Amino acid sequence: MVSEPELPHPLPGAVGLSHLSAYDWEAADGVCGGSPHLHLVCTEAYVVTGGRGAVQTLSPDGYRDIPLQPGSVAWFTPGTVHRMVQGGELRITVLMQNSGLPEAGDAVFTFPPDVLADPERYAAAATLPPGTGVETETAARRRRDLAVEGYLVLREALVAGDNGPYLEFQRAAARLVRDKVPHWRELWRAGALATAERTGAQLDALEAGEPAYLTASTAHESAPTRLGGYGMCGRRDEYALPGTTLPYEVK
Repeated sequence: MVSEPELPHPLPGAVGLSHLSAYDWEAADGVCGGSPHLHLVCTEAYVVTGGRGAVQTLSPDGYRDIPLQPGSVAWFTPGTVHRMVQGGELRITVLMQNSGLPEAGDAVFTFPPDVLADPERYAAAATLPPGTGVETETAARRRRDLAVEGYLVLREALVAGDNGPYLEFQRAAARLVRDKVPHWRELWRAGALATAERTGAQLDALEAGEPAYLTASTAHESAPTRLGGYGMCGRRDEYALPGTTLPYEVK
């Protein structure tokens, strides 16, 4: 028999969910869009629900520019820098692996190396004031511009066939988050790992002919708890889902 978990069930696969409207702010290279960044342990997926645009990605094997239109799906493995590009009313549903980890800091901006080397300076540049007012928008634009500054250097090197600067950026990002790993491990065990193990226990129960866990079946619902927050990629609608109870100010 499988006992009912203490916490409500997460979304399928313990994924995170949000909706994004890409920024229309023009950056130094003339492109309108979000703040380039990577995740260390989470794969992220974009499901395009409206508008047009692109996602620019950097990884050790090079630079890509992936067109986005309604129905498109694109996803990026850990260590891949992604930059959402606005082409006209771009609207995206984001699915994030390991719900709870991004909220706990699994994201690093492509700030210049001198900022990445100083944890206090990095935190000051990455953190936004609370709310959705003018002060927050100004800080979000400043953060985006600083991330684009570092991103363009990495992209130029990759296009020229030199992945050395990018590999160093990955190492710098890993150093920045190293102290967070014990907490991330707790979240992973309580979320994604527990969800997978629950499925294993259910399979055992079915094989044994004792599916008592089915008597606890039910439905869940949720609605956005914050609309239009300033995130990394754009204006973000957030959900309070199991495993995502921490404030999410940087995505």
